[in-house]
Amino acid sequence: MKKKVAVITGSSSGIGLGIAKEFAKAGYDLMMNGLETNGAEIAANIAQEFKVTVLFSGANMLHAEQVIQMIQETETAFGKIDVLINNAGIQYVAPIENFPAEKWNDIIGVNLTSAFYTTKAVFSGMKHRKFGRILNIASAHGLAASEYKSAYVASKHGIIGFSKVIALEGAPYGITCNAICPGYVRTPLVENQIKDQAKSHEIPEDEVIQKIMLHKQPIKDFISIESVSALCLFLASEHGNLITGAAIPIDGGWNAQ
Repeated sequence: MKKKVAVITGSSSGIGLGIAKEFAKAGYDLMMNGLETNGAEIAANIAQEFKVTVLFSGANMLHAEQVIQMIQETETAFGKIDVLINNAGIQYVAPIENFPAEKWNDIIGVNLTSAFYTTKAVFSGMKHRKFGRILNIASAHGLAASEYKSAYVASKHGIIGFSKVIALEGAPYGITCNAICPGYVRTPLVENQIKDQAKSHEIPEDEVIQKIMLHKQPIKDFISIESVSALCLFLASEHGNLITGAAIPIDGGWNAQ
């Protein structure tokens, strides 16, 4: 039986890398993507470890032509795309009056507009094959807001709305689309934030975690990459066929308040 194929943007580090490993472990062939200079090496290591075929694209999500070329390369190599996971994302924090316009444009471009490019590019093939799974990695900030994150919160609210539209358009063709909304996930990016916050507030790192980063989370623990990856794999399976148009929180109760 022909292996299933997944495209995962922003998958050479952090959450995306964890998702890539989970799908490779399940036997998927992959197109990985990222801006890390050793991205091709990371992809090759996953291919070797899990005995699947893994391609790598350094496409920059801000450039439509590069994103579309990545999708075309995947379809040429594998003949299809079964699962699209829009994970690439960036962040910038500043009060609105000091928020640089270029940062706004970049965040909306990577976090939201790139998902439009990829989804548009895969949709006709999924319709033709009467099967598709589109997963958008949103955030707890797609369901709630925090100060100083205007662009990020706007982009994540936007990706949830976009997911609902694609769910409706895909429903007659066996295509589902969902948004996954994690709270803080302990990635290298977050580790650096903990250190920076500890220095700026002159408090221990443990206190930063409990009183600042996880302040809004009733369960005071980070979301694991494995939990996000496992949910993605479930939604991509045949058991996810009736779950569509949902914004699913993994946030320790953040949005229960």
